Amino acid sequence: MTIQTISKIEANEIIGRQESHYFDLKSIDLQPAKLQKYVTSFANADGGQIVIGIEDDKTGLSIENRWKGYEKIEDFNGILQSLMEIRPTISFKTNFYACQDYTGIILNIEIDKSNSVHQCSDGKVYERVGAQSLPIVDQQRIQQLTFAKGAVSYEDANVKGIPLEIIVDSPILQQFLKYYSPKTHPLDFVVNQQFCNLKTWEPSIAGLLLFSENPSNQVPRQCAIKIARYETKEDEPEREHLKETYTIEGALINQINEASDKIKSIMSSISIWTLDGLKTVDYPPEAIWEVLVNAVIHRDYSISDNIQIHIYNNRIEIISPGRLPGYVTLFNILDSRFSRNPKIVRSLNRFQNPPNKDMGEGLNTTFQKMKEWRLKEPILEEDGNYFKVIIPHASLAKPEEIILEFLSKSDTIKNSQARDLTGIRSENSMKNVFYKLRDEGLIERVPGLEGKSAAWQLKKSNNDLDEMN
Repeated sequence: MTIQTISKIEANEIIGRQESHYFDLKSIDLQPAKLQKYVTSFANADGGQIVIGIEDDKTGLSIENRWKGYEKIEDFNGILQSLMEIRPTISFKTNFYACQDYTGIILNIEIDKSNSVHQCSDGKVYERVGAQSLPIVDQQRIQQLTFAKGAVSYEDANVKGIPLEIIVDSPILQQFLKYYSPKTHPLDFVVNQQFCNLKTWEPSIAGLLLFSENPSNQVPRQCAIKIARYETKEDEPEREHLKETYTIEGALINQINEASDKIKSIMSSISIWTLDGLKTVDYPPEAIWEVLVNAVIHRDYSISDNIQIHIYNNRIEIISPGRLPGYVTLFNILDSRFSRNPKIVRSLNRFQNPPNKDMGEGLNTTFQKMKEWRLKEPILEEDGNYFKVIIPHASLAKPEEIILEFLSKSDTIKNSQARDLTGIRSENSMKNVFYKLRDEGLIERVPGLEGKSAAWQLKKSNNDLDEMN
């Protein structure tokens, strides 16, 4: 193991960094066994970083006096040994830092997000919530965390009181098996694919979601798609902005197709200003399709909620229950592959026209298509126990470029039109763009138009004025 020497500026950045959901500072006086609490909490949440050898700012010590490391690397052996006692084994990396302006060596531990639920040597389970590492004492919560991470999939759970015939005699399964090779009897398929419990003959969640004509009636969790149309661009719409809602139920393959058709139908009624005038809002169809499919196949079905699709004048938001599974994070999502529901993913891929034909390409395709259409890339967010993808309808070009291009084809432009074109939501922010172009001598206000009728035009040159006179 080597020691990396860092500058005083770098050292002070570490010392002064605020503790958060992803970062913690600990004194070398911390007992090795207690360190497990913090390490497992990061692994059970979204991963994180712990620096050992820095005193807490609550001690009142100055920055210069909070760096208190060990004299040599070997002094950290007890800490490293305690990490090996965590079960299951966690994935982590270590670095040792020294600074010529401070005394001692500190240890930096980078903990990866895990696809397992880890416990300390005393059997306790912790989870990182904000800047705290909190114990989980409720076994149901531990089970939920297990499902959320994908260590165990809720798709394999069996449903009591539902006859297996719901799947075996399903028209959807009959249609599926027409194109399935080798030719297989429905019951043999259900048994071989483990869509039921062989002792009780109870169907599994996956089997019902895939082949029941209406899984919402049998699955003990909400599993439909809700679509809402909001006639606004606001981040937080009011009740009066909600124009229509739809509920899409049925087998997953039907949910995907029907939801896609409904989204297209709604979008065909939305008009916005484009460089070619007032047009129906248009997104890359592949972009919306891939996000929709991703939401259906990777959502956490142990959470009793529906997939929510919100369609606004300037964006589409698709919200699926469940945090990112396993080791997938917002930072590596485009490069990582982890399936929370492998049976659902695999089975949908074997339909005659599979929705997930190019497996593993989902969000990558969405980002690529948005770029090809010269639209801003999607925004990915985790919000509590939900994963949200926002597909904005906003050009990649600079607002100034868009306005000038529009005015090369049209005589005037209003604030509302410019906001449609650029994706800028604030009326005042849009005014600032106009003022910038005005100050550069490129545009001017249209004389005589005020208030809501106010508009801008390309600045007329002296030659243009002479010709008009």
